[in-house]
Amino acid sequence: SSRIPACSSPAMAATMEEEELEFVDELEAVLYLTPEVQQAIEQVFPSQDPLDRADFNAVEYINTLFPTEQSLANIDEVVNKIRLKIRRLDDDIRTVVRGQTNVGQDGRQALEEAQKAIQQLFAKIKDIKDKAEKSEQMVKEITRDIKQLDHAKRHLTTSITTLNHLHMLAGGVDSLEAMTRRRQYGEVANLMQGVVNVLEHFHKYMGIPQIRQLSERVRAAQTELGQQILADFEEAFPSQGTKRPAGASNVLRDACLVANVLDPKIKQEIIKKFTKQHLSEYLVLFQENQDVAWLDKIDRRYAWIKRQLVDYEEKYGRMFPQEWYMSERITVEFCHVTRIELAKIMRTRAKEIEVKLLLFAIQRTTNFEGLLAKRFSGSTLMDGIVKKPEAPPPSTNPFLEDETGVECDTEKEGDLEKPKKPKAPDNPFHGIISKCFEPHLYVYIESQDRNLSELIDRFVADFKAQGPPKPNTDEGGAVLPSCADLFVYYKKCMVQCSQLSTGEPMIALTTIFQKYLREYAWKILSGNLPKATSSSGGLTISSLLKEKEGSEVAKFTVEELCLICSILSTAEYCLATTQQLEEKLKEKVDVSLVERINLMSEMDTFSTVISNSIQLLVQDLDAACDPALTAMSKMPWQNVEHVGDQSPYVTSIILHIKQNVPIIRDNLASTRKYFTQFCIKFVNSFIPKFINHLFKCKPISMVGAEQ
Repeated sequence: SSRIPACSSPAMAATMEEEELEFVDELEAVLYLTPEVQQAIEQVFPSQDPLDRADFNAVEYINTLFPTEQSLANIDEVVNKIRLKIRRLDDDIRTVVRGQTNVGQDGRQALEEAQKAIQQLFAKIKDIKDKAEKSEQMVKEITRDIKQLDHAKRHLTTSITTLNHLHMLAGGVDSLEAMTRRRQYGEVANLMQGVVNVLEHFHKYMGIPQIRQLSERVRAAQTELGQQILADFEEAFPSQGTKRPAGASNVLRDACLVANVLDPKIKQEIIKKFTKQHLSEYLVLFQENQDVAWLDKIDRRYAWIKRQLVDYEEKYGRMFPQEWYMSERITVEFCHVTRIELAKIMRTRAKEIEVKLLLFAIQRTTNFEGLLAKRFSGSTLMDGIVKKPEAPPPSTNPFLEDETGVECDTEKEGDLEKPKKPKAPDNPFHGIISKCFEPHLYVYIESQDRNLSELIDRFVADFKAQGPPKPNTDEGGAVLPSCADLFVYYKKCMVQCSQLSTGEPMIALTTIFQKYLREYAWKILSGNLPKATSSSGGLTISSLLKEKEGSEVAKFTVEELCLICSILSTAEYCLATTQQLEEKLKEKVDVSLVERINLMSEMDTFSTVISNSIQLLVQDLDAACDPALTAMSKMPWQNVEHVGDQSPYVTSIILHIKQNVPIIRDNLASTRKYFTQFCIKFVNSFIPKFINHLFKCKPISMVGAEQ
C-alpha cells in the first residue's frame, strides 16, 4: 500500500484496489506449475525455504514467524530481512534478464556456422565418392583379363571332364552290348550302374545327335537286358508244370543283381513269376473240391507253406538278393491266396460251418499270423506288389496275455479290475488271412446268444433249487454267484470276438450282452424280490396294545431281508462291472465304431433294481410301524391321569427297528452308501407319518401331552 500513490477520490482508490486484485489473480494463474514440473524444479534446485514450497501459505508462514504476541516486538527486524531478500531476488532476476538479451543473436550465428560446416562435409563426401568410383573402374580394368583366364580355365576343365565321360559312356555302351549278348550278368550289373550314372551328366546335352544316339543305345540295352532276364527266368521256372531246377543258378543270381539297376517293373515281374510258380502246387493240392481244403484240415495249409519255405531257403536262398525279402513275399502271397480260397469255399459250404469248426480254424489262423510276425518284419506289405491288410487299432487291453489264444476258462471276474498292462507291439500280419472269417462270424454270435440264453435259464433254475442266500454274519452282503459267472463268460466272449474281428461283429456281440444284462436284471434280480405284504393292516388296536415284548407283526422274514440285501449288493456289482465292460468293449472295437457302444440303459436298469430293493426295505419297516402309529392316534389321551413309562406303541416301534435294521446293516456292510440311503429314506417316510398321527391325537389333556 505504501507504493500505491494517494488517490484523489475514494472511488478511484477502490478501482485501483480491484485492478491490483485482478493482477494478483492473473499472476497466480500464470505462475501455476504442474506437479511434474514442480517436482523437476525441486530435484534441480533443492531448497528447505518455506517460501519455495509449491503449497506455500502466507498465513501459516506469518504465524510461524510470530507465534505469540510477545514476538511482535521484533516485527521491524523481520520486515527488514524480508525486504533485503526481495531486493536480492530482484537483483538476481535483473541479472538473468540482461544476460538473455544476446542469446538470440548468438544462436543465429551458431546456426550459420553449422550450415557452413555441413556444406563443407558434403563436398568432402562427394569428393571421396568420386575417387572411389574411379578406383573401382581401375580395379575392373585390371581384373578383366584375370576373369577371362578363370572362365577359360573352368570351361577347359568342364570340356575335359565331359570328354572323359563321353569316352567312358561310349566304351561302356559297347561293352554293355557285348556282355549282354554273352549273358555276362555279373559284369553287366556293375557296368550298367556306372553307365547310368555317367549318362546322368549328359542330360543337358541331349540336343547333340551323338549324345542322343548313345542315350538311345543305353535304353535299348536296358530293354534287351530286361526281356532277356525275364526269358531266362521263364525258361528256368516255366509257368506250365511244376518241375523246378535242382538249385540256384549263378547266371540267375547275377541276373537278379542286374534287375536291381533296371526298371523296377522287371524286378516286380521276376518276383511275380517266381512266387506264382512256387505256389502253383499249392493251388492244385488245395483246390475247392479237395477234402484237405475244408476248415477242419486248415493246419495242412500252414504246414505246407512251412515246408516250402524251408525248401526255398535251401535251394534258392542265395539266388535272390537279401533286400528282395523273397521268403516274406512268398509267404504274403500265400496268405492272400489262402484268404481268397477260404472265402470262396466258405461261401459255397456256408451251411456246414459250425461254431467249434469256425473257432478252430480262426485259432489256427491267428496262431499262424502270430508266427509270421515273429519270423518276418512285414516290410514287403508296404510296396506295390502286395496290399497291406487292415492293421488292428491300438489297444489298451489289460489282458494281453490272454489274447494269444481263445482258452480263457480259468479267468476270474476280478480280472476286469486289474491295472492296464503295456500295449503289445502291433502284428503287421494280423488279419491277412483271418479277415475272410469275418462275414461268417454271425455263426459265432448266434451261438453266444444261445449259450447265454441257456446260462440265464440255468441261473433261474439254480436259484429256485438252492433258495435265497443264508443270513450273512460276516462283513458285507452276499453277491449272487451267478453274477460273477455271467461276467466271466462275457469277458471270455469279448476276448474271443476281439481276436476274430474288431468291426461289426463286436457291435453284434455288444447287442447280445445288452440283451442278457437286461434279462439277468429282470429274471434273476427283480424277479426274485419278495412281494410287499399288507397283512399287518388287519391287526386291531387292542391286540397291538396288548402285544408282549418279542411279538412280531406280519413283515418280511429274516431270509427275505437277506435276499433283498443280496439282490441289492448284486445289482451294485453288476452296475460297476457293466461300466467296466463298456470301457473294455470301446478299447477292443474299431475307433469308428466306438460311439455305437453304449450300455447306459443297462446300467440304469441295475440302478432301478437298487432303488426298488431299498424301497422294499423301507416299505417293510415303515409298514411294521403303521399299527403302532394307528394305536397312538386311537388312544384316549384326554383320560390319562398321570405320566408313566413309555407307551406300548413306542415299545412296538423300537422292537421292529431293533429287529430289522441290524440285519440290513450287516448284510449291506460292503455297500455302506446304500445302507445310508435306506436310513435316509426311512426317516423321510416315517417322520411325516408320525407327525400326521400326532395331529390325530385329539382331544388331549395336559398330562396326556406329557405322556
